[in-house]
Amino acid sequence: MPRRLVKHVARLIHARRHKWYMSIFGERLTDSHLWSLNRRSITVAFGVGIGVSFIPLPVHLLLVVLAAIIWRLNVAVGIAGAYIVNPLTMVPVYYAAYRVGAWLLRYRPRHFEFHPNWNWLEHGLGPAWKPFLLGCLVCGIASGFAGRYTLELVWRLVTIHRYRTRRERRRNCRAASIL
Repeated sequence: MPRRLVKHVARLIHARRHKWYMSIFGERLTDSHLWSLNRRSITVAFGVGIGVSFIPLPVHLLLVVLAAIIWRLNVAVGIAGAYIVNPLTMVPVYYAAYRVGAWLLRYRPRHFEFHPNWNWLEHGLGPAWKPFLLGCLVCGIASGFAGRYTLELVWRLVTIHRYRTRRERRRNCRAASIL
């Protein structure tokens, strides 16, 4: 199922490559590596997507697409990895990043309330921005590597399992044909 979906999206991109909104990427967006389903392209793109998702600015998709084009990774998987931090998970993820940054800087985490005004940005965010940004950086790097290598491990285990079951089926077919 996912393989067919990615191939369908790749065909759509390839068909629209001459449109004005695709011309900014040139021929780079139709590069076959950006839509390939090999292990390196998938696992690294997932790790990059998770790592970029910890940036506390709304530029995740742009950065993931740029990283995929530069490093020739799977675009769709990178975007899926970037959606780990979404509006539903944003508060607990960023709060955990703040706590990690406060722990690394040996700050005592303090309680603060959000107020959408300029006074809060000047005075309420002031003491929290250093641990928050450090925590986002550390959590992004650690989660990116953990996501990539966890997916790599799962990929290898599934491949080994498929190889062994295929070998068993062949062995059973040969034994049945001999009898």
